Amino acid sequence: MSKTTPFHILLEDEHFVAINKPSGMLVHRTNISEDTCFILQLLRDQINQHIYPVHRLDRGTSGVLIFGKTSAAASYFSEQLRNKQIKKKYLAIIRGYVEAEGTIDYPLVNSRGTTKQDAVTHFSKLGETEIFEAISRYPTARYSLVEASPETGRWHQIRRHFSHLRHPIIGDKKHGDVKHNKYFHTNLGIPRMLLHASHLSFKHPEQEKETHIFAPLKPGFEKAIQILGF
Repeated sequence: MSKTTPFHILLEDEHFVAINKPSGMLVHRTNISEDTCFILQLLRDQINQHIYPVHRLDRGTSGVLIFGKTSAAASYFSEQLRNKQIKKKYLAIIRGYVEAEGTIDYPLVNSRGTTKQDAVTHFSKLGETEIFEAISRYPTARYSLVEASPETGRWHQIRRHFSHLRHPIIGDKKHGDVKHNKYFHTNLGIPRMLLHASHLSFKHPEQEKETHIFAPLKPGFEKAIQILGF
């Protein structure tokens, strides 16, 4: 995404703005990256208003990303996150076949490597496929399309949980499978991580009904689904 390309705004009112984050961009500045282009500053320029981060998505993850338009609104949504009132669903393409549904209850060490925290991810399988390519030691390669619902929000939680199951997310450079990542990049022209925040719901500050936000898939993810035949 170039600096002049506007973000796809999914929903906006006086309290918040939600966009469909593209893969490959950081939400805000960090001392572990030399990037000079961030979603926070670009979106501020796009809507000509100061905004406040509520949550984060990893650089490689696309999908629903919400910002508060006031510090009070951001605090309101952050409190919902802490109380597990904001529900999130993700789509992912992973290596191998998994059971129809399951729960990954596996504690994870925080980003500083100092504390082990409870972490729970529920998932359901939406489809599976097999291609006749000897990418690793097997004559064929199997993949599953899954929907994941994290109950907690730990660092790289979904990525680390599926890696723990030996079913890493395709395109995940840190926790994934190098051979399958390379195949998707080189042979299929899909360099991105195949993880997408597809749905987010929360209690609106002024409405009784729960607000639901859906993010359509980005082209790279759609391409993977079409090629694999999900």
